[in-house]
Formats: sequence, structure tokens, C-alpha cells
Amino acid sequence: MTFHLPSNKFIRVCTSSIVIAAALTAAGTAQAEETFKLGVVTFLSGPAAESFGVPAANAAKLMVEQFNKGNAPAPYNKPGFGGMKIEMVLVDENGGGIKQVQELRNLYQRENVDAVIGYISSGDCLAVAPVAEELKKFLNLFDCGSPRIFEESSFKYVFRSASHAAMDNVSLALYLKAHNVKVETMNLINQDYAWGQDSRSDFVASMGLLYPKANIGADLLPKFGAGQYGTEVSVLSGKPASITYSSLWGGDLQSFLLQGSARGLFKDTTLALSAADHVLPGLLNKVPDGTILGARGAYGILSAKSPLNDWFQAGYLSANKVLPVQASYRMTQGFMGVKLAVESAMAKNGGKKPTPEQIADAMRNSSFDSPGGKIAMSLSGGQQAVQGTAIGRTKYDAVAKVVRAVDVQTFSPECVNPPNNMKSIDWIKAGFPGAKCQ
Repeated sequence: MTFHLPSNKFIRVCTSSIVIAAALTAAGTAQAEETFKLGVVTFLSGPAAESFGVPAANAAKLMVEQFNKGNAPAPYNKPGFGGMKIEMVLVDENGGGIKQVQELRNLYQRENVDAVIGYISSGDCLAVAPVAEELKKFLNLFDCGSPRIFEESSFKYVFRSASHAAMDNVSLALYLKAHNVKVETMNLINQDYAWGQDSRSDFVASMGLLYPKANIGADLLPKFGAGQYGTEVSVLSGKPASITYSSLWGGDLQSFLLQGSARGLFKDTTLALSAADHVLPGLLNKVPDGTILGARGAYGILSAKSPLNDWFQAGYLSANKVLPVQASYRMTQGFMGVKLAVESAMAKNGGKKPTPEQIADAMRNSSFDSPGGKIAMSLSGGQQAVQGTAIGRTKYDAVAKVVRAVDVQTFSPECVNPPNNMKSIDWIKAGFPGAKCQ
């Protein structure tokens, strides 16, 4: 997939980031005289862009267009944000945490955005969240998965409108057990930063409960963005395992799958991938049939049919000629949560543009429907979302030339997310107390 700068309505470029201003259809209400300036941050370049960041950016553009036209289904059908035309400033997340801290300050202090939706990398989320809090500006983290962001710090102005990674790993382990996958030995390969380390810990702890006799063979932590996995493939090949678990994503996952397949690594092991749907459109039959994977939610090929999902998929497919994947879904639900929060706060503010504090008060403990199901801001004092998810196996359809999901199992939010005010790893090690699984 190639990223294209929008052709006619997004025109402004800044020195250190790609900045795109939308001049979109007037909303037609009294409030439409005013705009809502929204910063959006996602990977537009680098190895995380093609399968992750650009699909998220494409979803953001679609939501701005549809919201400004008032074309979204109820309750998202009021033009813009409460009649205020949305002006999007799109920033590239590539470059690391130090750069992103400066970029976020620029968004708030130079671009004067009213709110920011952004960030895929857990490292970037950990870096920027304290900045938004310091400046008392509204920030919705739409993606990054590390539980540590809200479990080790408390925020008033910072939210995450998607579940954290504990859900992905608990559901993956439950799926293996429910589908009688034999696991005597497991190999692990995860990126050496917050996302990879936390995912590894949650999966190993979950497997320790469900497969107490399983042994760990290779346990590898290559750096984020490594790209080359020759050494890792050699190590994994030398330690045959029932399953090979990974939370790799983006270009790292693509490279690992291609390089591992070329050397026959996956012939005698079952791949168990916590966040892998986004590489399927690009890799197709290069992903071994029978790979067990999640999408960090009931997204993409694992999503359930609903009027909202049908509307989103049709609009995204029409605009981008490919079905949406996980990052697209999470960006969309981030927009939907913020839109309802702004409009709720606006109603309480006499129809005037709400302050960051008023938006935060409206977002906290809210719930809303999304194309991937119900989202409830119910953890960490109402700052962190929970949602349901799904896990399935891959099956390449040679006629349609797409990868489909088979043997899909869904998991309710109450089954795979910890209760409020309990750290994920403590909940897992305690045996999932309070979990309600069908």
C-alpha cells in the first residue's frame, strides 16, 4: 500500500512534520462558523507506515470527510463536532519519543489544536502522555497497547479509547486452550520495548495458568525496527516448538514472516500472533494457513456484521480499494469517542466550544458503539477503554486472492480485560478473578 497526500483539500506542510489542513464542507449550523482543530498523529513514514500508520491515516481522513458532511449513521450524524467543522492537522509519528514530545508541544502551542488523537507506538505514548497532562490539553491515545500507561500513572486529560494489550494475550491463550492446541514448548519473539516486553509478560503469565507444563524454548527480544531476522530465525530453527508466539507488528512482522517462511521456519510450529491482521492484505499466501492470530479487537476479517461496521467497511473500501485493518478501526473508534464527548460537553456549555477539561469530563466513563463493537471507558478511573475481541485461524482463498478467518471465537470485554483498578499482570497471575467468559 502506498501513502498518497490528499489531492485537493489538504494543503499545508510544516518543517518537521506533514501537516494537512482540511477545508471541508460547511456544516450549515450556527456553530459551524467555528472550527474544531484536531491534531492526528500516526506513522506516515518508516517501517510502521505501510500496514499500520497509513491505514490509520486513511481512516482519519474518512471520518473527517464523513463527519463534516453529516453522513455518518446516528448518533454520529451531526455535522462536524457539534456543528463545528473539523480541521485536521496530520503529523508523522516516525522519529521516536523525543521528537514526538516536541511535535505534540507544537500541535498544542503553535498549531493551537483543540485536541489530539494519536500514537501507535507504546514508547511514544509513554513519552507524550505526561506532556499533554502538563499542558492541560486533551489527548486521546487511539492505539498503543502497553498497560503501563495508565497502570503506572494517573491522568486527567489523557485517554485511550481502545483496550490495552492484556486483552490480546489473554484471549490468545484462552483460544489455544479452547481449541485444544497442544503446547509442550513455545518459542517467543517480541520487540525490545514497552509493547513487546509487556505483551510477552502477559502471554507467558496466561500460558502459565492454562498450560502449566509448557516450557519456553527460545525467548528473543530484537530491537524495534530491526528489519533483519536472520540470527533470530536461526535460533528459532534450532529450538523446535509447538507454537511460536509473537507480538511483532508492522514492518517488523512482515519481515519476520517473509524471512522465516523462506527458511521453512513455520513448517513444524503453529504461529500464534497477537496483533497480525494488518499484514494479511500485503502478504496474502505468504502467511502460513492455520496461523492463529488476533487483531487487537474484533476488527477486519475478525469483525462481526453490524450496520455501523457495514457503513465503515463500505466507505473505507470505496476510498482506499482495500478493506480496513486494525489500526483503521481503532482510529475510527477514537474519532467516534471524541466526537460524542465534544458534543456532550458542548451541550453542557450552552452550545459553545468546550474547554479541554470539559471534553475530558465528558469522555471519562463514557461508552459508545463502534464498527468493532461497544467501547466502554471503564478502567483507570474512566480514562482507559475495554472492549471485546476475537481470535481466528487464517485460510488463504486462492480464487478471491484474500486471506479469510476461520474458526473465529469472540471474547466479551468482561472475559479478557482486568477489573477496574487492578493491574493486568496481577489479574492474570491471580487466575483472572471476576472474569466472565461464556
